[in-house]
Amino acid sequence: MDTLPEIRALGASLVGISPELPDVSRDTVRNHAIEFEVLSDVGNQVAGQFGLLMAVDEALRPHYLDWGLDLPAANGDDSWILPLPATYVVAQDGMVKSAYINKNYTQRMEPAEIIQLLKQL
Repeated sequence: MDTLPEIRALGASLVGISPELPDVSRDTVRNHAIEFEVLSDVGNQVAGQFGLLMAVDEALRPHYLDWGLDLPAANGDDSWILPLPATYVVAQDGMVKSAYINKNYTQRMEPAEIIQLLKQL
């Protein structure tokens, strides 16, 4: 991530949360050269507490498998549940200063917006 050094320079940390099993998450981090911490939310417990869960429609499941996305194997259950992509900017006091949630996983909070929010903290 191009903005990761700037995020760190502002005293912030970037953390990813994935429903993948810890070993799968570790492989994902290694295979994609991810340079920030990725935590495992096994069973989507945290995502569920934030109301961020969606079921993959049964008709789409074969396509996911064709794309090499075997969710049951990666997540260690047979639920076919995914967390919605979300970005939270959290202040040091634990208060959420900004939240961005979009069902369309290709649309995320812009890194420049994250940097701007961090500068305001």
